[in-house]
Amino acid sequence: MEWFSDPGAWLGRLVFQRMLAVLYVVAFVAAARQFRALLGTRGLLPIPAFTARVPFRLSPSVFHLHYSDRFFAGWAWGGAVLAAAVAAGAADAVPPGAAMLLWAVLWAMYLSIVNVGQTWYGFGWETLLLEAGALAVFLGNADTASPVLFVWLLRWLLFRVEFGAGLIKLRGDRCWRDLTCLYFHHETQPMPGPLSWFFHHLPRPLHRVETAANHVAQLVLPVLLFTPQPVAGWAALGMAVTQIWLVLSGNFAWLNWITIALAMSTAAPLWASPPVAQGAPPGWFEVLVIAAAVGVAALSYRPARNLVTRGQLMNTSYEPLHLVNSYGAFGSVTRVRREIVLEGTADAVSGPGTTWRAYEFHGKPGDVARLPRQFAPYHLRLDWLMWFAALSPSYARPWFVPLVARLLENDRDTVRLLRRNPFPDLPPARVRARVFRYRFTTWWELRETGEWWHRTAEREFLPPVSRSSLSGRR
Repeated sequence: MEWFSDPGAWLGRLVFQRMLAVLYVVAFVAAARQFRALLGTRGLLPIPAFTARVPFRLSPSVFHLHYSDRFFAGWAWGGAVLAAAVAAGAADAVPPGAAMLLWAVLWAMYLSIVNVGQTWYGFGWETLLLEAGALAVFLGNADTASPVLFVWLLRWLLFRVEFGAGLIKLRGDRCWRDLTCLYFHHETQPMPGPLSWFFHHLPRPLHRVETAANHVAQLVLPVLLFTPQPVAGWAALGMAVTQIWLVLSGNFAWLNWITIALAMSTAAPLWASPPVAQGAPPGWFEVLVIAAAVGVAALSYRPARNLVTRGQLMNTSYEPLHLVNSYGAFGSVTRVRREIVLEGTADAVSGPGTTWRAYEFHGKPGDVARLPRQFAPYHLRLDWLMWFAALSPSYARPWFVPLVARLLENDRDTVRLLRRNPFPDLPPARVRARVFRYRFTTWWELRETGEWWHRTAEREFLPPVSRSSLSGRR
């Protein structure tokens, strides 16, 4: 069937799949390095407790069948190795059926992690990676031209990611409509990057231009994805440029990078010509692709309806396989940055001479003299959840007290999630948590003090607790 394949999409398919495989590597490595403290047998939200109360049909995962920390580690590191092989070209070096199997295994392995990840995996980029990974299964490889149906489904996914984010902004915070949100956002975003301080201090008229450009990128350019080339390609390239701007101004795990990969699947054909070596796909491949495309179209009904409803939901899955989802971000923008600072002391009793020493996180602001670092596309899950906890204690209710309990024990896996443990030899006698208001310093303050942040104590989040007092709470 001549209509089935798009020979001109070969470079877009190649760039998309290789970028996606690299992001799979990052996701699996992040899971392997952080799971013991967050989800392990002694983790803050243990997987065995979750699988005991949530049935397989609601969260299909291999860990319903068996769980141990060693098994999870092998699963995650195995996924990272497989993804690295695919990123190096393994799926293009095997027949189409084997290539499909490689991509399907990657998707199923990461699905097993997300479906037991609970709060730690409740981010839109987790489901976005799964949805993009499911589409990658049916894109073919170097032996077959990309199916037209899935070339368009990649555009449909990119449309929902960008247009959904644009609509939720227009329907949400008034500052998006009056173009003032970026007066605050670079300072109050969950995890600033090394350039965020400089972005925050751009002139306010330029912040308004940034916001207006965001609306164009998320509300106008996505519509052009459904026009013929080269218009669709240039629109996708424009979206990729705005995503690079977001990469430079903050840390949003792999959200921006996977959006860039989707955009490049449409933009790459602008400068590519079809290779001569691609052949017609086998009949069985055509049948599978058509059946899968029909399934995606059927599952798209609820996400499409969500786009046009006033009560638009963001980052929502409608079935446990996360095949077609709703996306969106920052429908509201916080005006003031608040941070929870965890502190410990070796003193068993408080007094005027009590010395409290702060725990430092890798990405979350703490030390006012430390310039924020770049971590994305790597995802620091605890750091992100600490930002949400500062917004509302309800975000932290299931895991915050267990976190403090682990600090009081100097739990090895937990302190590995931190940049600095002020009690490397003996655990603290007590730990407390306080809320501080943070703001970026001015140019003058930075020159005078060398500090990137100014902070003011606001309130107590958790009073000083000891191991014995926590035991009484349980």
